[in-house]
Amino acid sequence: QVQLVESGGGLVQPGGSLRLSCAASGDIFIGYAMGWYRQTPGGQREPVAIITNGDVISYIDSVRGRFTISRDRASRGAAQTMVYLQMNSLTPEDTGVYYCNRYPSLDFWGQGTQVTVSS
Repeated sequence: QVQLVESGGGLVQPGGSLRLSCAASGDIFIGYAMGWYRQTPGGQREPVAIITNGDVISYIDSVRGRFTISRDRASRGAAQTMVYLQMNSLTPEDTGVYYCNRYPSLDFWGQGTQVTVSS
């Protein structure tokens, strides 16, 4: 079954941290680059971090140095691909719904996980 399930979001104060997890089920995720995407209120969904199958990583400028994307080596080649996003030094501008997907993305999405940074 093809499925994307994101978790780990929540309400955090500025300067705080969160760790997001993504379980991507299905052969269509195996061996492909994966990304974390963010959709801000009233904004478009954009990729914020990408990791290739060979662990080449890239970030958008606004999160570089604060966010770290990783994937679970234990699940590589398995039916489920795990991808994580460690987010540190969060700011209100990081507020949004976070999704994971292949990069470039497929045409379907999971439910996402809400991240709210507010004092």
